[in-house]
Amino acid sequence: MLTSGGDCQALNAAMRGVVKGLCREGRSVEIWISGRIQGIDLFRFSDAEKGGLFRNPDKGGTILGTSRQPFKQMRIPDENGLDKVEAMKHTYHKLHLDCLVILGGNGTHKTANLLRSEGLNIVTLPKTIDNDLWGTDMTFGFQSAVDIATDTIDKIHTTATSHSRVFIVEVMGHKVGWVTLYAGIAGGADIILLPEILMT
Repeated sequence: MLTSGGDCQALNAAMRGVVKGLCREGRSVEIWISGRIQGIDLFRFSDAEKGGLFRNPDKGGTILGTSRQPFKQMRIPDENGLDKVEAMKHTYHKLHLDCLVILGGNGTHKTANLLRSEGLNIVTLPKTIDNDLWGTDMTFGFQSAVDIATDTIDKIHTTATSHSRVFIVEVMGHKVGWVTLYAGIAGGADIILLPEILMT
């Protein structure tokens, strides 16, 4: 299992669900932490450590760590002449993995598709606050981002009312307006500007 890209709420809970489901089926689960996407510098957890690994699934972030590697750089060779996809493929076979579970957003899913096209067994889980992965109704991390943005808007309302001011609130969301739309509606915004709708 690996997490890639930005962290968000529910990553640990999602990983815990995968591990619990596999254990319930009697499958062997190996959990590794990698400091780099190529699968180098791996640390293996003992069974005793595995038990406490997901003790706090509601904690944000990712216990496995994460890194950002732009998708466009995945095929650039390193000093050994291997690109990152080849390096990951090598590590996959070296560890005798049956399957790799990858949690991430758009770039991560593109990389996962490259690995799948190389013959690796890949399962992906949609993780992004942007909620912009094709074929998904809602990605994990999205609702938490909406909740935080809505809470912030609620707090700004008191100052806006007290001082008769207008506030402009900008939220994250990459190139889509899902967080903006949901938080704007929930927070009672007078105007909601979305990147999908041009304003003139």
